[in-house]
Amino acid sequence: MVRDTSVGSRILDIVIHLVMILVIVATLFPVLNVVAVSFSSPENIASGQVALLPKGFNLSAYHTILFEDVHIPKSFLNSVFITLIGTAVNVLMTTITAYALSKRYLVFRGVFMTYVVIPMFFGGGIIPLFLVVKTLGLVGSFSSLIIPYLISPWWLIIMISFFRTFPIELEEAAKIDGCGDLGALVRIVLPLSTAAVATIALFYAVSYWNSFFPALMFLNDYAKYPLQLILRDIVLQNTLADQLASQGNAALANDLQESITPQSVQYATLVISIVPMLIVYPFIQKYFVKGIMIGSLKG
Repeated sequence: MVRDTSVGSRILDIVIHLVMILVIVATLFPVLNVVAVSFSSPENIASGQVALLPKGFNLSAYHTILFEDVHIPKSFLNSVFITLIGTAVNVLMTTITAYALSKRYLVFRGVFMTYVVIPMFFGGGIIPLFLVVKTLGLVGSFSSLIIPYLISPWWLIIMISFFRTFPIELEEAAKIDGCGDLGALVRIVLPLSTAAVATIALFYAVSYWNSFFPALMFLNDYAKYPLQLILRDIVLQNTLADQLASQGNAALANDLQESITPQSVQYATLVISIVPMLIVYPFIQKYFVKGIMIGSLKG
């Protein structure tokens, strides 16, 4: 590859780098501010002195929400459970369906593909969705957050495009050795599809982890709320101490009035909510770039 050293190319490089630096600063500044506030003392937070670094290092907010509050640790475990089960089921359903639809000899394949594509452009809306979930008896259970969202049409089409790129000779060799279609998928295709599977798994996991609206619609038990719904309530409540006290969380309500601020609790909860994705992403990142490029370029 020959590097373009013309003046125009260098100016373009400078502009691109400046824009990227601006984007990085705009992205990191709110995150660093949230982390700094969560570790700062109430006095410095109230006086508005906290920017990018903690002032008056203080762990009271974390101690309170992790060891004194009964709802946030429980909601964190709920989010982990929903994310793990939901992602596993989504990846399984998407992979199996995409593999079948990638076969051009599949009977009624065109009908199935039409059925997949229509929801990408025309959604049923909130009320029909709620009525379907209620009719199935899923309201109030974790299943209501997973079953209506089993397959994303977008990621299904990406996986169909990916499976179509597989050499047919590999699958024919597997079938000659005695494998059926499912055996060829499990023993031959999936081990060679790590990048694509890891990519859709990451997107499904992030979607589940950040989601709060389905829980808001379908869950009516506070003990089953995911962390994001608890966080939403904390952020939106102007009288957090009163709300927590009314929910039987007197310890946190008392701390809010004496040793920590509502803002530090909000930001500490935000930090806890983003930590799992920050831990998972570096392990999947090497598959992520490769997988998304394969699916998009050959789609």
